[in-house]
Amino acid sequence: MPAGPAGSVRASDAEREAVVELLRIASVEGRLTFAELTERCQAAYCAATRGELERVTSDLPGVGAPGADPAPRLETRRFSAVMGDARERVIGRIEEELNVLSVMGDLVLDLRDAQVPRGEVTIVATAVMGDVKIIVPDGVEVRMSGYGVMGDRRVRTRRPEPGCVVPVVHVRAQAVMGDIKIVDDEHDGRARRAFTSWWEDRKSRH
Repeated sequence: MPAGPAGSVRASDAEREAVVELLRIASVEGRLTFAELTERCQAAYCAATRGELERVTSDLPGVGAPGADPAPRLETRRFSAVMGDARERVIGRIEEELNVLSVMGDLVLDLRDAQVPRGEVTIVATAVMGDVKIIVPDGVEVRMSGYGVMGDRRVRTRRPEPGCVVPVVHVRAQAVMGDIKIVDDEHDGRARRAFTSWWEDRKSRH
């Protein structure tokens, strides 16, 4: 059988792991956000050929290229909303556990633009008579533990493709007369669109 193009050669597990390691290094260097890392890791693990793997990293420079200094480390690891509302967009390298607290308020924490070199994030979320919403990239795996006392804990994310290893968000949730919700971009956007449609319909009736 004649040899085909090099890009059509089947990729090995070792080659996939090597590409994922390059993606993690790119995240450390600030070249990929958490959302981009998740998307590309999923594509790498699902790639069948070397050509598909090459496309995953085609726009990334080699390791140690100019401008490869680490992305700024995230200094703030505690986010809170006490008797008020807050929306926090995380930008920076996450290397330690995050703490999120809402007391009689609403707190939204957006992780999509962060850098997550280890491929895992751990969050301790507490809601006391308040609401916490954490927005994660599409395709991540969310593992929630904890408890709810007259409160609710929910995960509304798209499940990763079977057989694909993707970044993981661990959430230890403690809800006391409050709600803790984890959503991905798809579900968060769906809620925004539903609200916008309702609001536009309501205005048209007045």
